[in-house]
Amino acid sequence: MAELKARTACEDALPIKVGAAQLEELDLGPVTSIMVLGREADLSAAMEAAHGIAFPKPNRSSGKDANRCVWVGRNQALLIGAAPDATLDTHAAVVDQSDAWCAVSLNGATSEDILARLVPVDMRRAQFKRGHTVRTQVGHMMASVTRTGADSFMILVFRSMAITLIHELKQAMNVVASRRA
Repeated sequence: MAELKARTACEDALPIKVGAAQLEELDLGPVTSIMVLGREADLSAAMEAAHGIAFPKPNRSSGKDANRCVWVGRNQALLIGAAPDATLDTHAAVVDQSDAWCAVSLNGATSEDILARLVPVDMRRAQFKRGHTVRTQVGHMMASVTRTGADSFMILVFRSMAITLIHELKQAMNVVASRRA
């Protein structure tokens, strides 16, 4: 019988460094879809009690680093980095999505310029601050983009789009780097 080996979505394709930007795969740990069933305030209180983070407002994320909750649509968010507490089941539809997503981190002084070539949203720091998140297109793919730092972004796409995302970002990274050379 063949032995199966688990592979990450970006296996062997990352990290990439071009100019002042770096693209790396993120290991998010558990990723769980949370969809409000009752009152959002009740779910948010349950999440605060169980995980120390609130259910995020539209276009925002709550928490940071390894334990985060990212808004992905009306009454929907992704709980990242922690297995959901059983108390959330009374307030939300809770579904494991750990194998469904590809997560990358785009870092560096040119990260805003790179995203400006691919994303139809103003990603400049003055408009899109740390903790802001948006469901939008990156190239031709639907994605979630969250600012995680002054010059860093977390980009989530469906796992099946991982290599396409890397290709699109690498092309933009090359163009931005060549214009600054």
